[in-house]
Amino acid sequence: MKPLCVIPCGRKKIWDHVPEKGPSFAKDAYIGVFHRLCQSYASRFFHDWVILSAKHGFLLPNDIVPENYDASFSMDKREIISNSLLRQQKSYKELNQFNQIVVLGGKKYQPIINEVFREHDLIEFPLTGTRGIGEMQHRLKTSLLNNQPIHTTIIDERKDQ
Repeated sequence: MKPLCVIPCGRKKIWDHVPEKGPSFAKDAYIGVFHRLCQSYASRFFHDWVILSAKHGFLLPNDIVPENYDASFSMDKREIISNSLLRQQKSYKELNQFNQIVVLGGKKYQPIINEVFREHDLIEFPLTGTRGIGEMQHRLKTSLLNNQPIHTTIIDERKDQ
């Protein structure tokens, strides 16, 4: 199995604290607590991870986010990236090579990910079933503190590198 972790972007961005900041790497652009916990988890337990943005789609950690924006998957469909564009990004960003997809996000991401990655062997949402963002954050914090992943299929591919 070759795993990919997909994490949500988040509403809080670097420009909220430093308005004059120019374009930024995706890994530095999102600064909310939940995003930071997801990014720490993805960095610890995965070699490969992407950020899913309602505006920009799949962002690799070193992709550039040009400026501040406010978009979420709960907005009108006309204002967010389409599943068709996400599938195109999946191809040209070479996300097709992954057969295990682990998504750190709530249930609103399930229909999107299930559609875009429908041909993949395993799609996992380890934070579903929580009662909200507080419980999600708690699970992630506990996992990081104990160095115990919350997703079920564990492959430590970093040992080979």
